[in-house]
Amino acid sequence: MHIKKYDFDYSRRFFMDKMAKGAMGAGVLGSLMPMIGNTGDISKAYPEELTNIEAFTKGKIKTGDIVDANNVEHVKDILDPVAYLQITQQGRRIRIAPTTTDITELYPRDYLEATLRNQGKGAFNADGNVVVKDTGKPWIGGSPFADPQTGLEAFANVTMSWGRHDTSVYGVEDNDIGPDGDIEYSYQLGWCEKNTVGLVSNPDGPYWEGHEDKLRYQSVWFTSPNDVKGTSFLNIWKYDQREFPDLFGYLPAFKRVRRFPTNQRFEPLVPGITFFLSDAWAAGDPMLTWGNYKIVGRGPFLGSQGGTWHGDQDNWSKDKTLHGGKKGLNFYEVDFQLCPEVIVVEAEPLGFPRAPVSKKRVWLDVRNMAAIGYVTYDRRGELWRSFEIGFSQQKKGDLINPDSHGNPEWSWSYVHAQDVQTNRFTRFNHAQSVKGGLKTAFNTEDAYDKYLTIQAIRRLGS
Repeated sequence: MHIKKYDFDYSRRFFMDKMAKGAMGAGVLGSLMPMIGNTGDISKAYPEELTNIEAFTKGKIKTGDIVDANNVEHVKDILDPVAYLQITQQGRRIRIAPTTTDITELYPRDYLEATLRNQGKGAFNADGNVVVKDTGKPWIGGSPFADPQTGLEAFANVTMSWGRHDTSVYGVEDNDIGPDGDIEYSYQLGWCEKNTVGLVSNPDGPYWEGHEDKLRYQSVWFTSPNDVKGTSFLNIWKYDQREFPDLFGYLPAFKRVRRFPTNQRFEPLVPGITFFLSDAWAAGDPMLTWGNYKIVGRGPFLGSQGGTWHGDQDNWSKDKTLHGGKKGLNFYEVDFQLCPEVIVVEAEPLGFPRAPVSKKRVWLDVRNMAAIGYVTYDRRGELWRSFEIGFSQQKKGDLINPDSHGNPEWSWSYVHAQDVQTNRFTRFNHAQSVKGGLKTAFNTEDAYDKYLTIQAIRRLGS
């Protein structure tokens, strides 16, 4: 009789043993990062049960299947609690795609190359900020802790570069659904973020000269409908993660820029939206304003890491797949895949004395350290809100949105955000363009002057 070394429960036992011993390091059959650096292929780091949903579920779920209320119990343990609630109680369905084993499909090219080039160079200084290990200078690009050993190291990978590009300009279509299932608000907005350190596509090096004391500039402005058109906000992040960003806003009704309290990050920017500044990329606050970071779990997980760029549809729309909720308007039908290994990190908002949140829990895919699951709990410890981000290489068949090297771009594709206590729901579509002429673009040279100064948000407002 042939006895399989890597039977169905091998990985579960492996991850339990790793957590019990406090051992970290990605990979099961071997260390993940050397394999990524040598071949770009992660498949030899994991047994089949972690890269093949059919093997994982013993044939109950296969690639191409739709997971809905009838079969979700087979994958309940590898979904975040809100996604499970959506499928069992709100009519949501997800489509199962193959596990991505080619690492180049999970990053922008320049960011991946910087991550591999700078592997092992990240460290924390005495203040808890990320620096280059040998020099103490600000970070130089890519994920600073490609193989994180602690919860804070894992979270630094998300915080230091949200969108994995030096500069990103996004067109966003937002629809906000009320408890009765009706679309109560629809907005179109622009979002821009520009890193000042850790640059990966800048020919002059990893720093924007004169701005090394900052981490990023980030702005959001609304272009539709008319009652909010021109409302805009500018965040200027300091490099020191113990300090809050400077937050400025332009409100058309008052026709002036005003400074906002920057620690009130748990409020909606406009009526109806279930998105807070704190939610952005699951790391919307300086990471040292949160604390008690700890890794609370490790293992496989279902998340959206590809196949959700609809470049063949007008404005990259996903509306043809809408379903679920009381009126069939809540959810995009998106691809989920079996992610072989995630790190589950919890943190508490120590820098916010009146925070309505007691803790957040984030699922980080070790292949690219993207936050593919995120939920928060209220002050009583009850499940409150989710912020699910889907990522995708911008490729569909032979159609691509190319980067400067001719490779497919990579970015977020959609967001589902839900307040499970009020049953209010927000969905974002990463659009090609929005009203006002804004188009999604990466690493543009004029973004700072156009979108990221006080003069710019005043101009956008008028």
